[in-house]
Amino acid sequence: MSYGNKLREAVAAPGTTPLIGVYDMYSASVAADHYDGMFVSGFGFAASYYGLPDIGFIAWPDMVAFVQRLRGAFPRHHLLVDIDDGYVDPEVACHVVEGLERIGASGVILEDQKRPRRCGHADGKQVLPLEEYLAKLEMVLATRRDMVVVARTDATDEADILRRAERLAATDADVVLVDGVRSVEWIHRIREVVDGKPLLFNQIAGGKSPRLSLSELSDLGVDVAIYSTPCLFAAHEAMDSALAELKRDDGRLPSFDPESGVGVAASTRLLERNITRHHAVPERIGA
Repeated sequence: MSYGNKLREAVAAPGTTPLIGVYDMYSASVAADHYDGMFVSGFGFAASYYGLPDIGFIAWPDMVAFVQRLRGAFPRHHLLVDIDDGYVDPEVACHVVEGLERIGASGVILEDQKRPRRCGHADGKQVLPLEEYLAKLEMVLATRRDMVVVARTDATDEADILRRAERLAATDADVVLVDGVRSVEWIHRIREVVDGKPLLFNQIAGGKSPRLSLSELSDLGVDVAIYSTPCLFAAHEAMDSALAELKRDDGRLPSFDPESGVGVAASTRLLERNITRHHAVPERIGA
C-alpha cells in the first residue's frame, strides 16, 4: 500500500488523526516515539533551516531534501508536507508534488495565499483569486498518483471563508483546511459547507484558533489535527532556560540523573532507533 493510501485510511478511520509538527531530524526522532504521524511544518523548517520567519523564504529543493531524509529514517510514519503556495508557479508546484511522492511523502498541503505570504495564524494575509488557486490545485491533483492533497484557504473575510471552503470541498482534494479558525462555532459552520469532505484543523501555540483536545475535535467532526510547532517552541523554551542556568552557574553543567535525564547515552539511544527501524522490512510502497 502506498504512503498516501495509508494516510487516507487513517483520515477515514473514526476519531481525529494527529500529525505532529517537526522541524529537523532530532525533533522528528523524539516525535516518532510518541505519534505515528508527522507534519513537516513550513514555520518550523523556515525557522530551523534558515533562521527566518515563515513568510516565503523556503526553497523547494531544501524542503524536498529534508523530506527525503525524514522518510529514510522513518519508513512507517505518515509524513504530511507543507508546500506553502506550491512555491508560486503551478508548474513548480506539480514538479515538487511529483518529487515528494516519489520519495515517499504521504501528502501535501497547498494554500491559496498570494505573496508575500504569512503564517496562517498571522495578520495581513492575502489570498489569490479563487479561480487562479483552483486552477493550480487542479494541476496538482492531476499530477499526484496516490498522495493525499489538502486544499487550504487562508481567507479572512467571513463570506469568503465559506465560499472558498465549499468550492475546495467540491474538488478532488482529499481534505479541506481553513487556517486560522477562530472559534468552535466556525468549525461547525465550515463542517456544514464542506458537505462530508474530511476536515483538517491546525493548532499552534499563541495562534488564533482555540485549544481543543482530540476528543473535542472528534466530536466536532474534524478528521485530522496538525500541531505545527510544539517541538520547536518546546525546544526554544528549554534551550533558553538551560543556557540561562548555565550562565548563572558560571558554566558549570547542572547535576545529571542518569535514570531520567537526557545525556549522551539517552541521546544516542534515541538516534540508534532511526537505524533499527529499518531492520524489519517496511511494506511495499507505490504498489
